Amino acid sequence: MPENATEVTAAGIARLAGVGRAAVSNWRRRHADFPRPVGGTAASPSFALADVEQWLRDQGKLAEVPLRERVWQEVAGHPAGAAQALVHTGCALLLVRDRPTAWRELTAASDERMADALPHAVDHVLTARLGPDAPSGPPGPGRATPPGAVGTPRAADSTTGSTTFDSPDSTAPDVTTPDSTTPGSATPGSTTSGSTTSGSTTSGSTAPGPAAVHPANPPAAPGVHRARAVRTPTAQALLPSVPLLRAAAQLAAGIGAGQTFEFLLGRHLDANPRQFTLTPPHLAELMADLAEPPKDSGRPAPDRPLRSVLDPAAGTGALLRAVAGPAALYAQEADAGLAALTALRLALGADGTHGSPPSPGADGTHSSPPSLAVRTGDTLRADAFARLATDTVLCHPPFNDRNWGHDELAYDPRWEYGFPARVESELAWVQHALARLRDGGTAVLVMPPAAASRRSGRRIRADLLRRGALRAVIALPAGAAPPYGIPLHLWVLRRPTPGVRPGPDLLLADTAGLVASAGEAGGKAAGGGRDRLDWPVVRAAVLDAWRDRADLPGVSRVVPVVELLDDDVDLAPARYLPRPTPGGDARGLGEVRERLAETLRLTARLTPPPAAPAVPAHRPRTTVGELARGGALSLHTGSAAPGVQGPVLTEHDVLTGADPAGTPHTGVAGTPLTDAAGTPLTDAAGTPLTGPEAPGWAPGDPVVLEPGDVVVPVLGGGTVVRVIGEREAGAALGRNLQLLRPDPAALDPWFLAGFLRGTANNRQASSYASTAARLDARRLHLPRMPLAEQRRYGERFRELAAFEEALRTAERLGGVLVQGMYDGLTDGTVTPA
Repeated sequence: MPENATEVTAAGIARLAGVGRAAVSNWRRRHADFPRPVGGTAASPSFALADVEQWLRDQGKLAEVPLRERVWQEVAGHPAGAAQALVHTGCALLLVRDRPTAWRELTAASDERMADALPHAVDHVLTARLGPDAPSGPPGPGRATPPGAVGTPRAADSTTGSTTFDSPDSTAPDVTTPDSTTPGSATPGSTTSGSTTSGSTTSGSTAPGPAAVHPANPPAAPGVHRARAVRTPTAQALLPSVPLLRAAAQLAAGIGAGQTFEFLLGRHLDANPRQFTLTPPHLAELMADLAEPPKDSGRPAPDRPLRSVLDPAAGTGALLRAVAGPAALYAQEADAGLAALTALRLALGADGTHGSPPSPGADGTHSSPPSLAVRTGDTLRADAFARLATDTVLCHPPFNDRNWGHDELAYDPRWEYGFPARVESELAWVQHALARLRDGGTAVLVMPPAAASRRSGRRIRADLLRRGALRAVIALPAGAAPPYGIPLHLWVLRRPTPGVRPGPDLLLADTAGLVASAGEAGGKAAGGGRDRLDWPVVRAAVLDAWRDRADLPGVSRVVPVVELLDDDVDLAPARYLPRPTPGGDARGLGEVRERLAETLRLTARLTPPPAAPAVPAHRPRTTVGELARGGALSLHTGSAAPGVQGPVLTEHDVLTGADPAGTPHTGVAGTPLTDAAGTPLTDAAGTPLTGPEAPGWAPGDPVVLEPGDVVVPVLGGGTVVRVIGEREAGAALGRNLQLLRPDPAALDPWFLAGFLRGTANNRQASSYASTAARLDARRLHLPRMPLAEQRRYGERFRELAAFEEALRTAERLGGVLVQGMYDGLTDGTVTPA
């Protein structure tokens, strides 16, 4: 095997061939010519990607490796590790997008010459997007402006339009708004990133010199890490990556540079779920909406700075990616490797995933996007933006951190509202966010529910309320973000403006009841969970409560601050917003009772007739596996996770009879698929995706449900089977689910589902090697019957399913009525008479 050849694991082989991992294990046992492991461990061996591809083609199991899978396998098998491979790929994608002509010239050379020439070209685009690199350490000649030496803006250069500053080092100041009065904040008037001094406008020029102006390099305190988050890779480091970079550029030609990096980064995050605390996209969008400027602000005027947004605990950059419109973005992340990936993600997001796309110039290059600065370091101990005053702060800080710097930071000026206790790291982040806001700026933070009620933080909470800094506490349903088991809070804060009277009240909102209400209305199980969150409902309720600051029963309440300033200063919304009585008042309970009576009458009508005894029939039998091999049905395994665009039918839905929420993907087998907005979904080459088994469908795409499909859970050992109807069609098949798609000319779906529900049938097809039974649908038995006889059985099975659904509805309505009566009698809204 050539040195540094790409390796692939069994999971990667399964993804390439569009099969499960068990199939790869079978191939290794059954085929003596299967490629031998070249690395990894005994439990998780790795194989040479080229050998695996050749073997799959020889066996007829792989016609052509999808380009995106090939690129991902190159990343996963990179000798320097997937993270470093992603950094190299991101740098190349920036070059592909911003200087396409230069990239084409580079790719015409050999791998060695291309690697030699790449560092200079990459440094050019990194400087344009992220600012010139600077070494770590205290300011010195050619480094950051010393504290207090804030430059005075001069007139913009008539040739380049850039602004220069009369400061010793001519480093760009922080981006602020004109009304910023924060002590130590930068002088307003800075421009967008990529500005250079006069005489540096020639295409292909090198990085700006010491006199260059770049908002991505704001002044920093001594000792703060000043190096750019993405260092320019050397030719020696880039040489093993050249084949990967060529393939990534080919993929970018079809789906765009930004989407290519998003795909690869998403795969990397999915492959290492325990290493990262992710902020889900829906939550990031909600936080960005809560912090958005007034609707009439529009795009910034030529004489007004861009809106500036800071994330001091950036992670993977999800919060800054959710910021709409042109904005100057600032981020700090403690992990150097993650900071580099975040910087590239945000820089590449300018091609349509964030802000406005860069416009091409006459030479084929792109103009600079809004300014972007990403720094590495511990934010609380070594703040890289200590003199920055921003319009907005978005933050998902680490929780329960006892080592946040309590001993070192006792006299830090950021603690305007009180010195946080060692166990109150979250309140330290709250005060850091307020310290980085201009007067009137808004911060939105994800907080654990304990931060609203712990006694150790009551004095800080009280001062936040008295000074009007805390404007809202919003409780989210459990499952909104990790840790998924607890209902997190959103705190909305606003830096007080001197001379302006603080707000006399606090908005408290609780959206946990919305999930339960949606479950009661739609037949879903109450209780929520990340698989059951109806984000459009939650988002609409939160934004309506925030913008209107109105009292909505059971959802939001505007509470006067004087009512909250007691001994505990408990700000948990549930304390002030008791959930509404199920069914509402006595009139609502009457409606529930009528629905229950109607459901009980329907249940009585659907009750099966008495069973007639019969001698057990001995029919010829077959298995699902045999039917699949004969073409009577096809088997699919679910892979979609909740949170993707469009609804997902989850294992929870099948077990409880709930419907997938959201807007269905359109298109069944052979027809184009679209997302929730109606935009056609395409593969890596830009070809529209179609339903499963249609030409153009890729194995990695989600399986889209069609009417007549039969879905069986993989785990649990139960006898639950679901036949897909029109209301579920269009949803994606979730994980831990198997789908059986019968040929209507050979199998009746209800006949198939009915016999699959047999207890004995399920037990013999399940394995019990672990605590959870696992069902192998191929081993399920069916009797051989003519289609007409199948339909007779299928009609009876359909009637049983309708009876089961009526029983489930009656149970739910009965529970609502009973609890509503208890609540009504105890709170006085219902009398005993």
